[in-house]
Amino acid sequence: MPNVAASTEVLRVANKAGDIGARLQQTDVSHGEFGLSDWYLHLVAAFPNICSHQLRTENLLSMIKKFILLAVAASYLSACTTTDPYTGEQKVSNTAGGAALGALGGALVGVAVGGGGHGKRNAALIGAGIGALAGGAIGNYMDQQEAELRAQLEGTGISVTRQGDNIILNMPSNITFDVDQDAVKAGFYPTLNSVAIVLRKFNRTLIDINGHTDSTGSLQHNQDLSQRRALSVADYLGSQGIDQRRVSAVGFGPSQPVASNATEAGRAQNRRVEIQIAPITQG
Repeated sequence: MPNVAASTEVLRVANKAGDIGARLQQTDVSHGEFGLSDWYLHLVAAFPNICSHQLRTENLLSMIKKFILLAVAASYLSACTTTDPYTGEQKVSNTAGGAALGALGGALVGVAVGGGGHGKRNAALIGAGIGALAGGAIGNYMDQQEAELRAQLEGTGISVTRQGDNIILNMPSNITFDVDQDAVKAGFYPTLNSVAIVLRKFNRTLIDINGHTDSTGSLQHNQDLSQRRALSVADYLGSQGIDQRRVSAVGFGPSQPVASNATEAGRAQNRRVEIQIAPITQG
């Protein structure tokens, strides 16, 4: 049985892609009238959310991604035109055009060759020119990031845990969301801003935002709530300049408790959003 939420998301993204195509035909992009970068970022941000539903839509999503990247490439090429002083013809600057297409082509190739989960995001980001970490540099890079996160988040209620080369931020729901709501509390914005500062600085990492609930209420309600909460945190971090190609947002409902649901104290621990930070690595 198809997942209705994921199907709706696919259609929404497809419609956005179609809208881009129509606007490209109607707009003179060479004069900067088409704010394509905002559309591109909005659309790319949706892809991790679609994939989290695990639908068999890889072919459709692949075509949409490629269309968007080609649309962006077209806008960059238009912006990189120069006038031939002898013929008066408009030409694409070899240097500027090559640089623009090189970055976009790298991202396109990255998406095509990557594996599932971290593999796809690793490949896409490396293809777009974000350097991978290797060897001893991984531990050192994550040590520095952990230290800055601990300094920024001291006294906020968010715990910082190190597991190998990964860092986990645990955000209890009582400080992040109102009861049964998916909108981030306004009072929690400064804390997420602090997280975003560090994530922007250490941009050679992948970010998994995972929503969790306790076992009270229906399974479907808890699953949907955990997904919406994860997406709310991801959207807010995106508004603070976090590259959404790094991000995955998934709701797990009550399936991954960290304490017993038999007590209120245990249920409170299970109601949380975790941000898992992992290094971008080659291969």
